[in-house]
Parts: sequence; structure tokens; C-alpha cells
Amino acid sequence: MMSLHQLRCFLATYELGSLTAAAEHLGYAQPSISEQIRTLEKSIDAKLFRRVGRGVVPTTVADSLRPHAERTLAAAAEAQKAIESVTAMESGTIRFGMFGTSRLYAGASLIADVLKRHPGVRVELIGQNSSDVQEQLRRGYIEAAMIAIPQVRSEGMTVTPVATDELVYVSADPEKLRSPVTAHRLGQAQIVMPETTWRDEDSTRLVLRKMLHEAGINPQTRIEVEDVETAVELVGMGFADTVIPKGAAQALLPRLAPKAGWVSLRPKQVDTFGIVHRSGATLSKAAELMIQLATARIQSIAEPV
Repeated sequence: MMSLHQLRCFLATYELGSLTAAAEHLGYAQPSISEQIRTLEKSIDAKLFRRVGRGVVPTTVADSLRPHAERTLAAAAEAQKAIESVTAMESGTIRFGMFGTSRLYAGASLIADVLKRHPGVRVELIGQNSSDVQEQLRRGYIEAAMIAIPQVRSEGMTVTPVATDELVYVSADPEKLRSPVTAHRLGQAQIVMPETTWRDEDSTRLVLRKMLHEAGINPQTRIEVEDVETAVELVGMGFADTVIPKGAAQALLPRLAPKAGWVSLRPKQVDTFGIVHRSGATLSKAAELMIQLATARIQSIAEPV
């Protein structure tokens, strides 16, 4: 099978009419050029040049090969430029996994951070829930992600905690916000919870489930919804209370439930967010950039680890 190096040697010889001149042009010894031409002739089972005096003359086979060789080398050069453009983050797509409510912490602002530095790239933030993002990691569709750590099955994954965010009890009833909410009070409350599709794996629910089970209480909800915005709206309407990360409460209550407030749980409970990637993986510059920017963003809102 012919190689790019063989085609370069062929074209130099074709254009200069001399193996010696081709060697000088390419910076190789003349025997090396001769060997590449012989190997190429052997692979196509045809002669490319005839010796005439101190030079060579191309055969009709060489005349036919020349335009194809030129296009092949030009295409290879374009491919190299495209790769260099992507690795330099001048173009291409940057993919990064984020847990669903990350839009409230670092969604648009994170994309803005990337595009300010690299305006030619395309950005994809992937994931509705941390368990969904983890599956994308396992399939190799994304290199790295920031997700809620309680959900991570660490086998084959490298997990680095970067921030925690307190879980708070949100209610439109001021009486319920006078003191921290215990497991007993939480077990008696009328609760609406988001992430119903991932109810068995959602990190906030896992933390609350553990808190309630340790108190001998079986967790129950009155209303199940998919997104945290709907849960907060229902709280604002007075139909139920909820437990969500403080960052989400700070982002959503002024807009969706302005008369609601929040209070801590007792004992204090937190969601932990971390950077996750496949163990032993060599991360691209794009993945490293996203890790750096996402970490900075979430640590500016939540509590750094």
C-alpha cells in the first residue's frame, strides 16, 4: 500500500527529473528516495521512471499517478490543518457533561466563558441528570463531566470533588421556616420533588432518603415533576414544599416563587459536585478547558471543596 511519504518522494522526483535533486529538495539521502520509489513501484506493479543520463523521465503510469498524488497530499495537508485547528480550539465541537440543574449554576455563563476565549468552536453541554451524563461518559461520547457525586459508580471512573451546595427546605409558609427542618418534620410534610424520571438515582433524593431512613422514616412525596422550575412554582402556589440545592433556590425563587423562602435541614445536608472522567484517560485540551471553567463557575456559587 502506498504511503504519503512515497507520494512526496514520487512528486519531487517527477517535478525535478532527478533522484538526487529530489533528495536534496526533501532533505533525504539519495538512496532513501530511490528505495521509496522502488517500494512504490512494487506496490503498484508498474515502473514510474526511466533513467536517462543522470536524470529520470516519467512513464505514462507516472503521468497518470501525478494528479492523484497531488490531490492526496493536498487532502492530507487539509486534514492536518483541520486537526491542528481543533486541537488549538479554533474550530470543532467541545462537548462536556453537566447535571441537569447546572443551567442554574453555570449553563449560559459557562458557554459564554468558552466562546469568549475560543469564538470559532461549537459547544455542547450534555445531560439532563447526573446518571444520564455518567452513561454518556461510559459510552465515550464525552470525555469529562461535572455531576453530583452521590450518583457516581466509581468503577472505571476518576472522581474529583470540587464543591458542595447545601440542601434547603423551601416553603411559602413562613411558619415552616422559623427553624431548621428535622427528618421527623420532613417526613410529615407535603413535598413536591423534581427529577421524577431519575427518582431512584437523583443525588438530592439519595441524600434525603438516607437522612430519613436513619430516622426510621419512609420518604414520601405528594407531587412528582420533571424539572425543578415546576416544583418551585408549585411551592409558590402553596400546594407543597420542596427540598432543593440552595443555589437553585437562590436562582429560582425571586422569579417563580417570590413569597417563598428557605431554611436549612437538621442535620445539615449537602449535594456534592465533582469532576468525573474515565480512569487513565488522557484528556484533550478542550476537556481540560471545560473542567477549569466549570469548576471556577460552580465554586463561585457553591462552597469549594
